[in-house]
Amino acid sequence: MEIVHYLGHLDIHLLALSQQYGYAVYVVLFLIIFSETGLVIAPFLPGDTLLFVAGAVAALDITGHGVFNLPMLGLSLSAAAFLGNQLNFQIGRWLGPKVFHWEKSRLFNPCHLAEAHAFYERHGGKTIVMSRFLPILRTYAPFVAGVGDMPHARFMAFNALGAVMWVVSLLCAGYFFGNEPFIKNNLSLMIAGIVAVTLLPLVLTGLWARIRKRA
Repeated sequence: MEIVHYLGHLDIHLLALSQQYGYAVYVVLFLIIFSETGLVIAPFLPGDTLLFVAGAVAALDITGHGVFNLPMLGLSLSAAAFLGNQLNFQIGRWLGPKVFHWEKSRLFNPCHLAEAHAFYERHGGKTIVMSRFLPILRTYAPFVAGVGDMPHARFMAFNALGAVMWVVSLLCAGYFFGNEPFIKNNLSLMIAGIVAVTLLPLVLTGLWARIRKRA
């Protein structure tokens, strides 16, 4: 409950941390975003909320309350998101062939490796970009891309695009709207709304594919 309360009042804590530790708080933010995107075991870390609130606190920085700066946040956290996905991809690429080689296994059958490869050949780019906006999926998508042996140069290009789009859009949303009283009091709902809007094209694409298949 203490952790839930802490994350629910992240704006207050970020402001206090910036006042107490200065620019060292950038290291903390970098490590959280890097871990949330780079380690399969860390999808529980705050990503969307952290970026949104960091943007909101950066808006307060105009009045001298802290050390957050929007361009610096955008640059450092985009780098964290990019490098995190790169690590995740490399782990999947290294681990895939070593694990998926038991033909009689349901979980580690090499057929799954072939299916992952075929999927990322067709849909890898948009999956890497769109998964950025989907909690939990953004942690596993680069890993599976590595397992499926998605071409490295192609992955890097879409990884960079997705990292910048995700970080900058949520930072700017927090910067321009995060300090509105209604949004501050309903932060969880607002983040859920952002995720729902992002999911909508994916859902519609899936429904359209099913309709076409039935037809």
